[in-house]
Amino acid sequence: MSRHPNVKWAQRSDRVYITVELPDAQDVKLKLEPEGKFYFSATAGATKAPYEIDLDLFDKVNVEESKASVGSRNICYLIQKAEDKWWDRLLKQGGKPPVFLKVDWDKWVDEDEEQDTGLGADNNMDFSGLDFSKMGMGGGEGLGDFGAGDDEDEESEAEEGTTGKESSGNEHLAGPAVSNEQGGEPEAKA
Repeated sequence: MSRHPNVKWAQRSDRVYITVELPDAQDVKLKLEPEGKFYFSATAGATKAPYEIDLDLFDKVNVEESKASVGSRNICYLIQKAEDKWWDRLLKQGGKPPVFLKVDWDKWVDEDEEQDTGLGADNNMDFSGLDFSKMGMGGGEGLGDFGAGDDEDEESEAEEGTTGKESSGNEHLAGPAVSNEQGGEPEAKA
């Protein structure tokens, strides 16, 4: 009887990522059909135990544009969707997914985040229409006066050594300091 390896998945509007986690897989067989059938089989381990997955994906796929990569720890399949649209789930059947199927949070991007960040089909981020001066970044508005005295502070720290505190340059954004009740160092208000 075949076992099921752990499978992770994530999607974008134009593609689905499927990662089969099976270290030292041998005799790997992958099959992808246009109507959305995904089949995987391999053997692994010292006993060459058989592993198998047979999935009916949510919608049709473009087999010619899809790619597979067999590595020593996992098998990755980048499946191109037939249509650029978000799927409600990975599998055609509804209900609870199988226990071996998990979301790949390292690759997951929500639909609204994909549109906001431009991580879609063309991966282009076009900033030509943005006016950075209206964001408080143009002439230094709202960011404080970083030009005055910065050179002097850096020179004096270089002569005296480091102060022991890391500076992000954004301390002025933390808000007013509030002292703690035990009389120690002031804490920044969240």
